[in-house]
Formats: sequence, structure tokens, C-alpha cells
Amino acid sequence: MSEERDITKLTMRDVPNKDYFLWGHGACPGCGVAIAVKNIMRILGNNSTVYVPASCLIVVSALYPASSFRTPLFFTAFENTGAVTTGIKAAYRRLGKDATVVGIAGDGGTFDIGLQALSGAAERGEDVLYVCVDNEAYMNTGIQRSGSTPFGAWTTTTPVGKKTKGKRQMKKDMMDLVIGHNVEYAATLSIAHYNDFVKKVDKARRKSGFRFLHVLTPCVPGWRTESSKSVEIAKLAVETGMWTLFEYEDGEARATYRPKQLQPVTDYLQLQGRFRHMPPEDIKVLQRWVCNKYYWHFGHEAEQPACAMFKGEPEMHFDGDPLHGV
Repeated sequence: MSEERDITKLTMRDVPNKDYFLWGHGACPGCGVAIAVKNIMRILGNNSTVYVPASCLIVVSALYPASSFRTPLFFTAFENTGAVTTGIKAAYRRLGKDATVVGIAGDGGTFDIGLQALSGAAERGEDVLYVCVDNEAYMNTGIQRSGSTPFGAWTTTTPVGKKTKGKRQMKKDMMDLVIGHNVEYAATLSIAHYNDFVKKVDKARRKSGFRFLHVLTPCVPGWRTESSKSVEIAKLAVETGMWTLFEYEDGEARATYRPKQLQPVTDYLQLQGRFRHMPPEDIKVLQRWVCNKYYWHFGHEAEQPACAMFKGEPEMHFDGDPLHGV
């Protein structure tokens, strides 16, 4: 990408055609992680070094003795993304070389197992780019729940039966945790909003200091979806408020896309078998959380209530922070 281009005007037409995440990997058809990584690497280019912890991505991209990355690739343990990327960047500084060092970790390696190393790198302001490809469970090891798994979702460790009906906790707000470290740049991305995707990845590439990109990446087997529906589901996540698109820069957060009217959360849930069991009362709880989260992010920008749940319904009890759920 040309350094002279106005970053606010970048579109998908400006993305180079050359791939640095190559065909022949082992990802499922419709894999959101593969879609996201392919396009991220096109934007980052050849002056990049990639670190991937234990995850779906390392399994599908590093089938010994080959790698699907055209750039240098490192991988070690599940929890080490923040630490290893820090070390790689330090080695480049010692050698007098400049390169984009990017860690690409799943939600398990970010929200849970890798949170300590992530926090350390963010607090120190390390000059690395951290990408969380979020498929909302530990998909590589058998679809176990993570801190990113949504309320009500079926996983192998939040089964559906007489006593339990899927996960009973709300999704952890990872962006809020990262922003709390006063990082250089943080943004949420969707594979269905590609112009927004391109601008944010390129902005992160150009900056120095700790940068964090959080990408929602639908998982066909884990979400129980059709492989052809991944982009449609990612779009519905935004249109229903299950995923909000915003960025944090220069100490301020701003929306980069806001639906004029939220679609019912059922439009998103009904395409995924992991939510098929949800009773009406659980859907209502999730819808209330989505509405609270939406107003937490965008309420000051909305002239009229955009969420149907706010039309005459009594407030459900919660602790005052909309992101904590009911």
C-alpha cells in the first residue's frame, strides 16, 4: 500500500493482490479466521513477522514441514503471545532492523490463557500488533467455552440438558480491558465490513506502540452454521448489536459504523445451531444485554431509541454497568 494514500479514503480496491497467507492451508470452508488472516496479511505485507500460539490457526497453517505464511512464522505455547512478540521485536531492535511484529491469537489465547502476557505487553507499550481472531470458544481442542463465548451458547463444556441451557455468563468485554491500558490503538473489525476492516488494519500497521485488533471470526463447526453463511452471519452480528464496530485512538473511542435500527437478536441467533435450544426467556435476557451494550457505546449519538427492548419494558436488575449483563 502506498504510504501517500489518505488513510480515511482507503477501500478494498487499495488492498494488494499478493497473498502472504497462502492457499493449501487446512481451515474449514467458510472459516472466519482464514478469511480475516488472509486479508490482514495482504495489508501488512512482506515486512512482517508472525507469531501464532496454540490455536486453530497454527494447526491449519503449520502442517510440518511447511507453513502457509510467506513471512517468518513462530509458534510456542498457548499463553505466550504478548511475551514472544515482545521478544521478537526486541531482537529486531538489537539487529537494527524494522519490521511489523504481529501476534495472531484466538479468544482462548487472548481472553483467558494469554491475558496476563497481553496485559504486560500492553502496559509496557510494546511496539507490537496483537490480533485476536475471535471465534468465541476453544474450537481447536473440542469447542469448549471461553470468556468470549456468548450467553446461552452451546459448547461441549456448557451443554444443553435439564439442568443447564448453555453458557450462563455474558461475553467478556475484551476491548474495555485493553483500552484500560491506555494503548496506542485498538479497534473491532468485521469480515463483513471490508472497507472498515482495511482502514483499521492499515492504521494499526502504520502506528507504533501497542496496537490491538479484535476480529469476529465465525466458526462453521463450532457455531453449527453453513459454510456459505459466514459473512452473512458476521454482518448480522453488527446489525443486531451483538458486535459493535468502533476504534480507540488518542485517548478517545468513536463508532466507525452504527446501525440506524437494530435488528432483533433472533435474526442472528436463528442461523446458528449453538443457539437453537434457547427458550424465549433466555433470548429476552440476551436482547436486554445487547440493548444495554449498544446504548453504552452509542446512546449519546442516538436521537431516537434504536432498540425495541426499550419501548415500555421495565428495567431488569443489573449492577449499573450495562456491559456486565443482568
